[in-house]
Amino acid sequence: MFSALLNGCVMGPDFKKPEAPLATSYAPQPLSQGTAGGPGQARELQKYNVTAAIPYDWWTMFHSPQINSLIERAFKTNPTIQSAQAALRGLQQNVIAQEGFFYPTIGASYSPSRNKLSGNNGGNALGLQGNGRNIQTVSNPAGPVFVGPVYYNYHIAQLTVGYVPDVFGVNRRQVESLQAQLNAQHFQLEATYITLASNVVAAALQEASLRSQIVVMQKIINSYNENLEIMRKQLKLGFIAELDVASQESVKAQAEQALIPMKKQLELTRDLIRALAGNLPNEDVPEKFELGSLHLPEELPLSLPSQLVEQRPDIRAAQEQLHSASAEVGVAIASRLPQFSITGAIGGMASTPSWLFQTGGPFFSLLGSISKTLLDGGTLKAKERAARERLVEAGADYRNVVITAFQNVADTLHAIQSDADFLKAAARSEQALKVTADITRKQYKLGYVSYQIVVIAEQSHQQSLINLIQAQTNRFGDAAALYQALGGGWWNRSDATNKY
Repeated sequence: MFSALLNGCVMGPDFKKPEAPLATSYAPQPLSQGTAGGPGQARELQKYNVTAAIPYDWWTMFHSPQINSLIERAFKTNPTIQSAQAALRGLQQNVIAQEGFFYPTIGASYSPSRNKLSGNNGGNALGLQGNGRNIQTVSNPAGPVFVGPVYYNYHIAQLTVGYVPDVFGVNRRQVESLQAQLNAQHFQLEATYITLASNVVAAALQEASLRSQIVVMQKIINSYNENLEIMRKQLKLGFIAELDVASQESVKAQAEQALIPMKKQLELTRDLIRALAGNLPNEDVPEKFELGSLHLPEELPLSLPSQLVEQRPDIRAAQEQLHSASAEVGVAIASRLPQFSITGAIGGMASTPSWLFQTGGPFFSLLGSISKTLLDGGTLKAKERAARERLVEAGADYRNVVITAFQNVADTLHAIQSDADFLKAAARSEQALKVTADITRKQYKLGYVSYQIVVIAEQSHQQSLINLIQAQTNRFGDAAALYQALGGGWWNRSDATNKY
């Protein structure tokens, strides 16, 4: 019978892992197996490889020592990582604490006391002790009749053992639920690492892009200053009209205005990088990022849709939350069934410690109980219904996370293709507008066109340079987004926990 009480049965549904989606692709139509390419920065031809492993340190694919060192530091000092790690350790202790209810609880107590037994008790005392002392009130037959009190010491020492057999699996389901929450937090920690690395890469790319744009804009302003000096001399000599000089000054002012928000955004990006590294705004980081030092990965991994549900930490976390909700249904069902408990105590009572466990002192008790709630106004039934609804909610949340994850991958794949095409077109546009600006300046020197035409041509070329830099940055960002969308390769880390 004791073995049956120990083993018992487990109420509620046994969790079944959701089946992987039946999708075979990330788009209704077959996606291109590669991207457009050409000579120049970030214009490499990229190809997908469905068998390529996703490295956990995927950011090293950009061949940037600055990015590598900043991410390594951020992993050690960023508070979000430390918070997620502490949450994981806390849940580990919760599981250990709940598992402790599988075992008996043992307690010991010792209670010495000094007592006065009232004579009005009429001799109703504790009785004869094992050491021969009789603890009772004292009568006084000679003289006035009264019963005097007695003063005595008394000692009680006992060992208690309590055990609650998990007959219907309440505790097992609670442990199962907490273990699932622990697993979910493990995946939340992995997602925190991936998100932090992605944010660092995005900030680094933003800084590199802004630095390149600022360099281009500064060169343009310098060029405008040189032209303006020449034009002022030409105005004095009467070769050009004052309108031409005014037009050049206007263009220069516009370029200087465009430079100011770029510098502002660069400072804001540096503030973000310091924060990601766990620094205060006055604590700078040594890393500086330049677009020209980055390498665009030419081979990109592309996991099969059936693999994505195993790789994405947010999907795995949602699955564990679903598991926890399933176990909570079992807890609610078992709570409505009879509850069993066994309590035992052994100890001794005596007027002196030396006689606690000698003749007359020892005692023991053994108590078993069965309890069942008969009427509670529907509370336990309502809790069971609520648990079942939470299970339905968790199932819907899981499906939503899966759909969103697949959408992330699909969006990224489309962005990779489109941004590669855009970069190729932006490069052609920049070259064409550069030739146009050069020819227009020559025509102006020969007197074939007005200076306003030169200004328009130079402005168009200026914007094309900015567009080209932004297009190059987008390609790097798309590669980083794909690594993140596919799960970040956390399972390939040497210290990754394989039991999850």
